[in-house]
Amino acid sequence: MSNTQSQVQGKGEELLQSTKDAAGAAQNKTADAAQAAKNKTCDAAQSAKNTTSDAAQSAGKSAQQGKEQSTGFIQQTGEQVMSMAQGAVGTVKNTLGMGDKK
Repeated sequence: MSNTQSQVQGKGEELLQSTKDAAGAAQNKTADAAQAAKNKTCDAAQSAKNTTSDAAQSAGKSAQQGKEQSTGFIQQTGEQVMSMAQGAVGTVKNTLGMGDKK
């Protein structure tokens, strides 16, 4: 093999190696970008999950508080109606002369 052929072959091998190195660097850069995108997506999904869970818990607590307030209001209203009815019965009895005479 002549000296020129050896030089051409050497340059070809250098070019081939340079191309392989560039391809490897590009592959690594792409893999890094893909991993970063995956991580960002996972973080966003976890954040959305946490937000949804927090909202559901808050809604549940609000519903429980509303239920407790409604129960208290209904009980209080029932007691007031019963007291008014007892008072009305007493008034009618007294008007008709059927009330307790002491």
